Amino acid sequence: RAVSELLLRLATERAGRRPRICIVPTASGDTSDLIGRFYATFGECPCEPSDVSLFRLGNRPMTLRDHLLAQDLIYVGGGSLLNLLAVWEAHELGGILSQAWRQGVVLAGQSAGAMCWFEAGITKSSGRPQPGAGLGLLQGSLCVHYNDEPERRAAYLDAVGGGMPDGYALDDYAGLLWEGDGSPSALTVRRGARAYRVKSGETGVTESPLPARFLPAP
Repeated sequence: RAVSELLLRLATERAGRRPRICIVPTASGDTSDLIGRFYATFGECPCEPSDVSLFRLGNRPMTLRDHLLAQDLIYVGGGSLLNLLAVWEAHELGGILSQAWRQGVVLAGQSAGAMCWFEAGITKSSGRPQPGAGLGLLQGSLCVHYNDEPERRAAYLDAVGGGMPDGYALDDYAGLLWEGDGSPSALTVRRGARAYRVKSGETGVTESPLPARFLPAP
């Protein structure tokens, strides 16, 4: 709930009106459960919620570019990063989202929906953790579920040590927020959940916890 309020605030600040907020749940196969939870969260908020379900376009056609560029915030759900990018490529969504980003639309997401904005991340789409490419809107790499999946963390450290761009790692319930140029700020909605800066150097790969702002539940 604290995260949804942050997203609503960010969208409202940029819109200056009742913001349009759209979920893109491709990574999970456009599951009804995820879409339902999105509307349950934002349906009673002062915003205009919508969804882009690429697996259901035959039942509900829309002009993707027009709809997405009209949004104030686009939220991408979690799931398979590999499948997400493959389906987006088929619908040319990467270019549309890049244009939305340049126009000032707030882009957000969790899990695969967070890694997709970076140059690379660690995905388990094929079973075991391995590097996967993202859209590259944000420089560097990102690894999610850092505290909950030791094998993903180990794969990320190996990948960064082997040449993957330096980047960030997130425990569950932690996040990063970019506002303008420069470095991101770290946020957390659970005590103890952290964000890390992960870099490769002469002495190996280092993990540096970032100071985080706590967002208490309302």
